[in-house]
Amino acid sequence: MNIKPEINDKLIKLEEKYMALGQDMISYLDGLLYSNYLTYWDYIHLDTLLSLQNTRTDFPDELIFISYHQHTELFFKLILSEIKQIAQQQSLTPDFFINKIKRINRYFEILTNSFDVMTEGMERDQFLKFRMSLLPASGFQSAQYRMIEICSTKFRNLVEPELRHKIGSEATIEEMYEFVYWKKGATELSSGQKTLTLQQFEKKYTNSLIELAKEYESKNLWMIFRKISQNFEKNNLLFNELKQFDNLVNVTWPLAHYRSAARYLNSDHKVIEATGGTNWQKYLPPRFQKRIFFPELWSEEEIGNWGKNWVSDTLNITL
Repeated sequence: MNIKPEINDKLIKLEEKYMALGQDMISYLDGLLYSNYLTYWDYIHLDTLLSLQNTRTDFPDELIFISYHQHTELFFKLILSEIKQIAQQQSLTPDFFINKIKRINRYFEILTNSFDVMTEGMERDQFLKFRMSLLPASGFQSAQYRMIEICSTKFRNLVEPELRHKIGSEATIEEMYEFVYWKKGATELSSGQKTLTLQQFEKKYTNSLIELAKEYESKNLWMIFRKISQNFEKNNLLFNELKQFDNLVNVTWPLAHYRSAARYLNSDHKVIEATGGTNWQKYLPPRFQKRIFFPELWSEEEIGNWGKNWVSDTLNITL
Protein backbone atom coordinates (compact mmCIF):
# COMPACT_ATOMS: atom_id res chain seq x y z
CA MET A 1 0.00 0.00 0.00
CA ASN A 2 1.32 3.42 -0.95
CA ILE A 3 1.57 5.85 1.94
CA LYS A 4 0.39 9.34 1.12
CA PRO A 5 3.19 11.94 1.33
CA GLU A 6 1.36 13.97 3.97
CA ILE A 7 1.00 10.88 6.18
CA ASN A 8 4.65 9.96 5.71
CA ASP A 9 5.61 13.54 6.64
CA LYS A 10 3.58 13.27 9.85
CA LEU A 11 5.24 9.93 10.72
CA ILE A 12 8.70 11.43 10.28
CA LYS A 13 7.80 14.35 12.54
CA LEU A 14 6.32 12.02 15.15
CA GLU A 15 9.44 9.86 15.11
CA GLU A 16 11.61 12.96 15.59
CA LYS A 17 9.40 14.09 18.46
CA TYR A 18 9.57 10.80 20.36
CA MET A 19 13.27 10.24 19.62
CA ALA A 20 14.03 13.62 21.22
CA LEU A 21 12.21 12.36 24.32
CA GLY A 22 13.95 9.00 24.28
CA GLN A 23 10.65 7.27 23.54
CA ASP A 24 9.62 4.57 21.08
CA MET A 25 7.13 5.98 18.57
CA ILE A 26 5.74 2.52 17.71
CA SER A 27 4.58 2.05 21.30
CA TYR A 28 2.66 5.30 21.15
CA LEU A 29 1.11 4.32 17.82
CA ASP A 30 0.02 1.03 19.39
CA GLY A 31 -1.63 3.02 22.15
CA LEU A 32 -3.47 5.10 19.56
CA LEU A 33 -4.54 1.92 17.74
CA TYR A 34 -5.92 0.22 20.82
CA SER A 35 -7.54 3.20 22.50
CA ASN A 36 -11.27 3.85 22.24
CA TYR A 37 -12.75 6.81 20.44
CA LEU A 38 -13.28 9.84 22.63
CA THR A 39 -16.87 10.85 23.37
CA TYR A 40 -18.24 14.26 24.27
CA TRP A 41 -19.52 13.08 27.65
CA ASP A 42 -16.18 11.53 28.56
CA TYR A 43 -14.19 14.56 27.41
CA ILE A 44 -16.09 17.05 29.60
CA HIS A 45 -16.76 14.47 32.35
CA LEU A 46 -20.45 15.16 31.98
CA ASP A 47 -21.68 12.71 34.59
CA THR A 48 -19.25 14.14 37.16
CA LEU A 49 -20.13 17.70 36.19
CA LEU A 50 -23.86 17.14 36.62
CA SER A 51 -23.30 15.48 39.98
CA LEU A 52 -21.67 18.60 41.50
CA GLN A 53 -24.87 20.60 42.08
CA ASN A 54 -25.45 19.28 45.59
CA THR A 55 -28.17 21.49 47.02
CA ARG A 56 -28.75 21.78 50.76
CA THR A 57 -32.54 22.13 50.63
CA ASP A 58 -35.51 20.94 48.56
CA PHE A 59 -36.28 24.40 47.19
CA PRO A 60 -36.02 24.09 43.36
CA ASP A 61 -34.47 27.54 42.89
CA GLU A 62 -31.42 26.62 44.94
CA LEU A 63 -30.28 24.71 41.84
CA ILE A 64 -30.14 28.05 39.98
CA PHE A 65 -28.09 29.60 42.77
CA ILE A 66 -25.44 26.88 42.99
CA SER A 67 -25.23 26.34 39.20
CA TYR A 68 -24.64 30.02 38.48
CA HIS A 69 -21.91 30.27 41.10
CA GLN A 70 -20.15 27.25 39.63
CA HIS A 71 -20.50 28.79 36.17
CA THR A 72 -18.91 31.98 37.55
CA GLU A 73 -15.92 30.15 38.99
CA LEU A 74 -15.28 28.44 35.64
CA PHE A 75 -15.12 31.83 33.94
CA PHE A 76 -12.80 33.10 36.68
CA LYS A 77 -10.55 30.16 35.87
CA LEU A 78 -10.47 31.23 32.20
CA ILE A 79 -9.66 34.82 33.19
CA LEU A 80 -6.77 33.72 35.38
CA SER A 81 -5.47 31.58 32.53
CA GLU A 82 -5.37 34.63 30.23
CA ILE A 83 -3.59 36.74 32.87
CA LYS A 84 -1.05 33.98 33.43
CA GLN A 85 -0.31 33.82 29.69
CA ILE A 86 0.35 37.57 29.66
CA ALA A 87 2.63 37.35 32.70
CA GLN A 88 4.61 34.42 31.28
CA GLN A 89 4.99 35.67 27.70
CA GLN A 90 8.69 36.23 27.06
CA SER A 91 8.41 38.50 24.02
CA LEU A 92 5.23 40.37 24.81
CA THR A 93 3.79 42.51 22.05
CA PRO A 94 0.89 44.99 22.26
CA ASP A 95 -1.16 42.77 19.93
CA PHE A 96 -0.73 39.74 22.21
CA PHE A 97 -1.61 41.85 25.27
CA ILE A 98 -4.68 43.34 23.57
CA ASN A 99 -5.91 39.94 22.45
CA LYS A 100 -5.76 38.54 25.97
CA ILE A 101 -7.41 41.58 27.59
CA LYS A 102 -10.17 41.41 24.98
CA ARG A 103 -10.78 37.80 25.96
CA ILE A 104 -10.91 38.72 29.64
CA ASN A 105 -13.37 41.53 28.91
CA ARG A 106 -15.52 39.14 26.91
CA TYR A 107 -15.65 36.73 29.86
CA PHE A 108 -16.66 39.46 32.28
CA GLU A 109 -19.27 40.77 29.85
CA ILE A 110 -20.78 37.29 29.67
CA LEU A 111 -20.82 37.07 33.47
CA THR A 112 -22.39 40.49 33.88
CA ASN A 113 -24.96 40.06 31.11
CA SER A 114 -25.99 36.68 32.46
CA PHE A 115 -26.40 37.88 36.04
CA ASP A 116 -30.15 38.23 35.50
CA VAL A 117 -30.15 34.47 36.02
CA MET A 118 -29.57 35.45 39.65
CA THR A 119 -31.31 38.82 39.79
CA GLU A 120 -34.54 37.86 38.06
CA GLY A 121 -34.35 34.10 37.96
CA MET A 122 -35.18 33.06 41.52
CA GLU A 123 -38.31 33.39 43.62
CA ARG A 124 -37.56 35.78 46.45
CA ASP A 125 -39.37 33.71 49.08
CA GLN A 126 -37.43 30.59 48.10
CA PHE A 127 -34.11 32.43 48.19
CA LEU A 128 -34.73 33.96 51.61
CA LYS A 129 -35.41 30.49 52.97
CA PHE A 130 -32.73 28.33 51.34
CA ARG A 131 -30.03 30.94 51.94
CA MET A 132 -30.26 30.25 55.66
CA SER A 133 -29.00 26.70 55.07
CA LEU A 134 -25.85 28.07 53.41
CA LEU A 135 -24.49 30.03 56.36
CA PRO A 136 -21.72 31.11 56.70
CA ALA A 137 -20.73 30.37 53.09
CA SER A 138 -20.71 33.40 50.81
CA GLY A 139 -19.61 34.46 47.34
CA PHE A 140 -17.30 36.76 49.27
CA GLN A 141 -15.14 33.66 49.76
CA SER A 142 -14.27 33.33 46.06
CA ALA A 143 -10.49 33.05 46.14
CA GLN A 144 -10.27 33.13 42.35
CA TYR A 145 -11.84 36.59 42.29
CA ARG A 146 -9.23 37.78 44.81
CA MET A 147 -6.54 36.25 42.60
CA ILE A 148 -7.83 38.22 39.61
CA GLU A 149 -7.62 41.42 41.65
CA ILE A 150 -4.12 40.67 42.92
CA CYS A 151 -2.81 39.79 39.45
CA SER A 152 -4.27 42.92 37.90
CA THR A 153 -2.86 45.82 39.88
CA LYS A 154 -0.43 47.11 42.46
CA PHE A 155 -1.40 45.59 45.78
CA ARG A 156 -1.62 49.08 47.30
CA ASN A 157 -4.69 49.69 45.12
CA LEU A 158 -6.49 46.93 47.03
CA VAL A 159 -5.93 48.54 50.42
CA GLU A 160 -8.83 50.37 52.10
CA PRO A 161 -9.17 53.64 50.14
CA GLU A 162 -8.62 55.93 53.12
CA LEU A 163 -5.33 54.17 53.97
CA ARG A 164 -3.73 53.82 50.52
CA HIS A 165 -1.77 57.04 50.71
CA LYS A 166 -0.96 56.72 54.39
CA ILE A 167 0.94 53.45 54.15
CA GLY A 168 4.64 54.03 53.53
CA SER A 169 6.22 53.18 50.21
CA GLU A 170 8.36 50.51 51.90
CA ALA A 171 5.36 48.63 53.31
CA THR A 172 5.49 44.88 52.68
CA ILE A 173 2.73 42.81 51.13
CA GLU A 174 2.07 41.30 54.57
CA GLU A 175 1.67 44.75 56.10
CA MET A 176 -0.66 45.96 53.37
CA TYR A 177 -2.66 42.72 53.46
CA GLU A 178 -3.79 43.58 56.98
CA PHE A 179 -5.72 46.50 55.47
CA VAL A 180 -6.97 44.92 52.24
CA TYR A 181 -10.37 46.38 51.36
CA TRP A 182 -12.42 43.17 51.41
CA LYS A 183 -11.83 42.58 55.11
CA LYS A 184 -13.90 45.62 55.94
CA GLY A 185 -16.76 44.22 53.90
CA ALA A 186 -16.86 41.04 55.97
CA THR A 187 -17.53 42.46 59.39
CA GLU A 188 -20.51 41.94 61.65
CA LEU A 189 -22.95 44.78 61.10
CA SER A 190 -23.74 45.00 64.80
CA SER A 191 -20.36 44.39 66.50
CA GLY A 192 -17.82 45.31 63.82
CA GLN A 193 -16.03 41.98 64.44
CA LYS A 194 -14.78 39.62 61.74
CA THR A 195 -17.52 37.37 60.47
CA LEU A 196 -17.06 33.61 60.49
CA THR A 197 -17.14 33.95 56.70
CA LEU A 198 -13.97 36.05 56.82
CA GLN A 199 -12.32 33.88 59.46
CA GLN A 200 -12.82 30.78 57.30
CA PHE A 201 -11.50 32.56 54.22
CA GLU A 202 -8.38 33.86 55.98
CA LYS A 203 -7.58 30.48 57.47
CA LYS A 204 -7.72 28.77 54.07
CA TYR A 205 -6.30 31.39 51.71
CA THR A 206 -4.25 34.10 53.46
CA ASN A 207 -0.83 32.49 52.93
CA SER A 208 -1.45 31.56 49.30
CA LEU A 209 -2.84 35.01 48.44
CA ILE A 210 0.15 36.75 50.01
CA GLU A 211 2.51 34.52 48.05
CA LEU A 212 0.60 35.25 44.85
CA ALA A 213 0.82 39.00 45.55
CA LYS A 214 4.58 38.70 45.96
CA GLU A 215 4.87 36.69 42.75
CA TYR A 216 2.89 39.26 40.77
CA GLU A 217 4.34 42.35 42.41
CA SER A 218 6.45 43.01 39.30
CA LYS A 219 4.29 41.27 36.70
CA ASN A 220 0.71 42.26 37.44
CA LEU A 221 -1.21 43.70 34.49
CA TRP A 222 -0.45 47.29 35.42
CA MET A 223 3.30 46.69 35.73
CA ILE A 224 3.31 44.83 32.43
CA PHE A 225 1.41 47.67 30.77
CA ARG A 226 4.00 50.15 32.04
CA LYS A 227 6.79 48.09 30.51
CA ILE A 228 4.91 47.77 27.24
CA SER A 229 4.23 51.51 27.07
CA GLN A 230 7.94 52.24 27.54
CA ASN A 231 9.00 49.96 24.70
CA PHE A 232 6.24 50.74 22.21
CA GLU A 233 4.37 53.80 21.07
CA LYS A 234 1.16 54.64 22.90
CA ASN A 235 -1.47 52.12 21.86
CA ASN A 236 -4.96 53.57 22.24
CA LEU A 237 -6.61 50.19 21.67
CA LEU A 238 -4.71 48.62 24.58
CA PHE A 239 -5.38 51.72 26.68
CA ASN A 240 -9.13 51.46 26.02
CA GLU A 241 -9.28 47.70 26.61
CA LEU A 242 -7.60 48.10 30.01
CA LYS A 243 -10.07 50.83 30.97
CA GLN A 244 -12.90 48.56 29.87
CA PHE A 245 -11.48 45.77 32.02
CA ASP A 246 -11.20 48.13 35.00
CA ASN A 247 -14.80 49.24 34.56
CA LEU A 248 -16.17 45.72 34.10
CA VAL A 249 -14.44 44.25 37.15
CA ASN A 250 -14.71 47.18 39.53
CA VAL A 251 -17.98 48.84 38.55
CA THR A 252 -20.29 46.70 36.43
CA TRP A 253 -19.67 43.33 38.11
CA PRO A 254 -20.00 44.44 41.77
CA LEU A 255 -23.05 46.55 40.93
CA ALA A 256 -24.71 43.57 39.25
CA HIS A 257 -24.30 41.92 42.64
CA TYR A 258 -25.63 45.05 44.34
CA ARG A 259 -28.72 44.99 42.16
CA SER A 260 -29.34 41.35 43.08
CA ALA A 261 -28.77 41.99 46.78
CA ALA A 262 -31.08 45.00 46.70
CA ARG A 263 -33.82 42.91 45.13
CA TYR A 264 -33.60 40.02 47.55
CA LEU A 265 -32.33 41.62 50.78
CA ASN A 266 -34.21 44.93 50.87
CA SER A 267 -37.69 44.93 52.35
CA ASP A 268 -40.20 47.54 53.40
CA HIS A 269 -39.30 47.06 57.05
CA LYS A 270 -35.57 46.39 57.21
CA VAL A 271 -32.41 45.57 55.29
CA ILE A 272 -31.54 41.89 55.54
CA GLU A 273 -27.93 40.87 56.11
CA ALA A 274 -26.15 39.08 53.29
CA THR A 275 -25.18 35.43 53.63
CA GLY A 276 -22.39 35.27 56.18
CA GLY A 277 -23.30 38.67 57.64
CA THR A 278 -21.22 40.65 55.15
CA ASN A 279 -21.92 44.35 54.96
CA TRP A 280 -23.16 44.36 51.36
CA GLN A 281 -24.47 47.95 51.46
CA LYS A 282 -20.93 49.28 52.06
CA TYR A 283 -18.94 46.51 50.41
CA LEU A 284 -20.51 46.36 46.93
CA PRO A 285 -21.00 49.96 45.75
CA PRO A 286 -17.85 51.12 43.89
CA ARG A 287 -18.02 54.66 45.23
CA PHE A 288 -17.23 53.38 48.73
CA GLN A 289 -14.33 51.14 47.75
CA LYS A 290 -12.91 53.24 44.91
CA ARG A 291 -11.20 50.06 43.81
CA ILE A 292 -9.46 50.96 40.54
CA PHE A 293 -6.81 48.76 38.99
CA PHE A 294 -5.33 51.43 36.74
CA PRO A 295 -5.98 54.84 38.37
CA GLU A 296 -3.29 56.41 36.19
CA LEU A 297 -5.49 55.80 33.13
CA TRP A 298 -8.46 57.76 34.49
CA SER A 299 -9.02 61.47 34.96
CA GLU A 300 -9.65 62.96 38.41
CA GLU A 301 -13.26 63.60 37.43
CA GLU A 302 -13.74 59.98 36.33
CA ILE A 303 -12.24 58.70 39.57
CA GLY A 304 -14.40 61.11 41.59
CA ASN A 305 -17.55 59.81 39.87
CA TRP A 306 -16.47 56.17 39.98
CA GLY A 307 -19.56 54.00 39.52
CA LYS A 308 -22.11 56.80 39.90
CA ASN A 309 -23.31 56.83 36.30
CA TRP A 310 -24.03 53.10 36.32
CA VAL A 311 -26.05 53.38 39.51
CA SER A 312 -28.04 56.37 38.28
CA ASP A 313 -28.76 54.87 34.86
CA THR A 314 -29.39 51.28 35.87
CA LEU A 315 -30.83 51.36 39.36
CA ASN A 316 -32.36 54.84 39.36
CA ILE A 317 -31.04 55.44 42.88
CA THR A 318 -28.48 57.73 44.40
CA LEU A 319 -25.55 56.26 46.31
